Amino acid sequence: MRVYRRGGKKSVAIVGAGPGGLAAAMLLAQRGFRVQVFEKQDVIGGRNAEVRLGEYRFDLGPTFLMMKFLLDELFAEGGRKSTDYLQFKKLDPMYALAFPDKTMLARSHPEQMKAEIDRHFPGEGANLERFLKRESLRFQKLYPCLQKPYGTVASLISPTLLAAVPHIAAGRSLYSVLGDYFRSDELRLAFTFQSKYLGMSPWDCPGLFTMIPYTEHAHGVYHVMGGLARISHAFAQISREEGAEIHTSSSVARVLLDGRRAVGVQLASGEKIPSDDVIINADFGHAMATLFPASDLGRYKPSRLRKRKFSCSTFMMYLGLDRTYDAEHHMIVFARDYKRNIEAITRGQDGSEDMSLYIRNSCANDAYCAPAGHSALYILVPVANNSSGIEWGERKHALREHVMRTLRDRTPYGDVSAHIQRELIVTPQDWEQKYSVFLGATFNMAHSWNQMLYMRPHNQFEQFSNCYLVGGGTHPGSGLPTIFESARISANLLCQKYQIPHPANKPLEVVPA
Repeated sequence: MRVYRRGGKKSVAIVGAGPGGLAAAMLLAQRGFRVQVFEKQDVIGGRNAEVRLGEYRFDLGPTFLMMKFLLDELFAEGGRKSTDYLQFKKLDPMYALAFPDKTMLARSHPEQMKAEIDRHFPGEGANLERFLKRESLRFQKLYPCLQKPYGTVASLISPTLLAAVPHIAAGRSLYSVLGDYFRSDELRLAFTFQSKYLGMSPWDCPGLFTMIPYTEHAHGVYHVMGGLARISHAFAQISREEGAEIHTSSSVARVLLDGRRAVGVQLASGEKIPSDDVIINADFGHAMATLFPASDLGRYKPSRLRKRKFSCSTFMMYLGLDRTYDAEHHMIVFARDYKRNIEAITRGQDGSEDMSLYIRNSCANDAYCAPAGHSALYILVPVANNSSGIEWGERKHALREHVMRTLRDRTPYGDVSAHIQRELIVTPQDWEQKYSVFLGATFNMAHSWNQMLYMRPHNQFEQFSNCYLVGGGTHPGSGLPTIFESARISANLLCQKYQIPHPANKPLEVVPA
């Protein structure tokens, strides 16, 4: 592997030490840029940070690692191995899916998954092979599209994108596409609930996102020992090894402008940091509302952003418990009427009477997360974002009781009330006020057809020169793998601007169906 480093010594200021900002810092520092990262919180990671409640440890946000090969590539670009910094465990089962009358395990081996499908949905198992074969082709065509920027209209007629057009399932939803493979509504949900990774309903999510269930079943789901927050810390470690500076408790008040050109940042303390380029890793909507004059933002001024479609939010519970449980690492509990629940959330209504929820029992595989004999449960409930007007100061107590009842009635955990030693609740209001997430929309702008590729905020931000975006608010979108890719795209654009060599994208290795 050729290592590209020590380029033009250009300076870059990065706003936000989330996974996108830190991945960009790592790549650019390795390539010779002088990098400074400014993070308003006192810890790094953004929504990928670690939460500590006494001796209990949780990931604040993402808990699934998919497309591990992409993460491996980022380390390899600097001549490193991900396994020198992180310990991975491939999960099997990947997760448990709790329907009202059955619980199915999602197995990582196709033959075992086929048998599991037939056990719960007789006669449907053979369709898995057809799904993997056909979706492998879609993935091969679409994945290269995620690796390229779409900053010009001409980019929409690139050979790569044109070759993918027949495979984008135009006008079809994710749920509709899965109907090509499976007859059972519940089985379709087993391959479409992943739309919640994007904060969307499977009935609204574009059909091209069959990429997500495909990559889970083709490439696997991984846990990072110690939590996925370790990924950001690994990026930060390498960035520092390469000379980058990472400043926590250093809130950026605004991006400094010279006309339409970004020339640095000003901290909340008043200190001005000049730089050749600025990368924004802060939540996109929050950045637009706070870092630039609204009059300079055109279609991205906050008043216009509020009219766009944003993802749902999440109601989070982090529970430190004084016992262990015989339960899978990941579990998804479907509402009894899942479509009605999701539609209520999409309309900004309270769907908690019949709720869906996700539970991570990390201690099933990772002793780091709790003291011996204890558990650290992470619970996520999809809810409406703050455009709903729900008053969470009052609502959170009732929703907590709904969660506790669902745990008791529909999961192996039963009544956990007497075992709670530590507890933290994060509401959509907290996401917005404490974690600077616009509208509390934890998955950023919705991934609807009119908010992707060229129509999504560009990696080289179109409103200002010398300003770049990374994270879920730009292309390719939300989710850790695509956030990592956004960092690589923006880093590559900067290198191309200054004629600094950088590695070419690695061709996708096809997994046999």
